[in-house]
Amino acid sequence: MIAIARPRKAASSSPRAPAKAAAGKLAATSRRDAAKNAKRLAELRSRREAFFSRVIDFIPCPQFSKGDAERLATDLPADAAVPLARFDASPASGSGMTPYIATLYQTRLLTKDEEQFYFRRMNWLKFRAATNRSRCDRSRASLRQIEQVEGLLAEAETVKAILITANLRLVVSIAKKFVDPTWLFDELVSEGNLALMRAVEKFNFALGNRFSTYATYAIQRHFYRLSQRGRTLRKRFVADDDALKDRAEEPSTAKYCSSEQIETLKNLFQSFLAELEPRERKIVVARFGFDGKAPRTFRELGSQMGVCKERIRQIQSRAMEKLRELAAEAKLEQTVGNWL
Repeated sequence: MIAIARPRKAASSSPRAPAKAAAGKLAATSRRDAAKNAKRLAELRSRREAFFSRVIDFIPCPQFSKGDAERLATDLPADAAVPLARFDASPASGSGMTPYIATLYQTRLLTKDEEQFYFRRMNWLKFRAATNRSRCDRSRASLRQIEQVEGLLAEAETVKAILITANLRLVVSIAKKFVDPTWLFDELVSEGNLALMRAVEKFNFALGNRFSTYATYAIQRHFYRLSQRGRTLRKRFVADDDALKDRAEEPSTAKYCSSEQIETLKNLFQSFLAELEPRERKIVVARFGFDGKAPRTFRELGSQMGVCKERIRQIQSRAMEKLRELAAEAKLEQTVGNWL
C-alpha cells in the first residue's frame, strides 16, 4: 500500500493579533506626534511672546520710506570695501600699552562717509524689522516670519558692533582724564563703553554730524556724573586732622547695636545672600571682601570666571538690585532705626 501524506493544517492564528499590534503601534505613534506637536506649539507661543515684547528702537529717516532706501543702506562706500577687522595698526601704536588697549589700535577709525553708511544701515535694518513685525498677527505669526525679523535684528547688531569697535579708542582717551582715587581706570573704561553703546543707539545720523562729537559729549557727561557721585561719597568721611581730633575729644553720644542685634543682622544678610544665584553670590562676596580677603576688581574676577569684566559688572548690578529688594521687603532700615 502506498501511504498518502496528509496535508498539514495551517497553524491557527487569530486574525485579530496583527490588527491589534498595528493599532497599538499607530496609537503610540499618534501619541508621540501629539506630544511633539504640543511641545512645538508651546515653544512657538513662547517665542511669539518674546518676539512681540521685544523693543525695537531706531532713528527714523525720511529716506527709509523711499524706493531707493535699500540701495542706500546696502551700497558700501568705496573706501569701506575692506572689513574693519583686517586693518592693522602700526607697530608703534600699541607699544607700552596693556594688551586690551593695544588691540584697539588694530581697528582704524571710520571716515564720515563710512559712519553715515553704517548708521543708516543699522537703523534701516531695525526699521525693516519693526515694519515687518507690525504686519504680523500676534496670535498667528509663523516661525518663518519671526526668524525673518530676528535675522534683520541680528544683522543690525553686527553693524552696531562695527560702530562700537571703531570708537573704543575714544573711550580710553577720555577715561584717562577722569581717573581719580574713587574710580580706577579699568572701571572708567567699562563705564565709558556702556555710555558709548547707548550713544550708538541714540545718535541721529540724519543731521550729518560726526559721531565722535556726539559720543565725546555723552561719555564725558557720564563720567562727570560718576565723579560727582564719588565726591558725594568722600564728603561722608572726615579727612581733616583737626576735625578728627575734635571728634575724638568730644564725649561720644552715639548708640551702637548690641552683639545680639549684630548677630541678627549677620544672619539676615546671609539669608539675603542665599537668595542669590551661586555666581551672583560669589561675585558679591568677592567684590566687597565678605570672605575676609581683600576686595577683588572686575578684571580679577573676570579672569577667574572666564568672562569679561563688563559681564562681572552687569552680574553685580543685578545682584545688588536683588539685595535692595530683599532689604526693603524685610524692612531692614526700619528695624535698625528702632534699635538705635
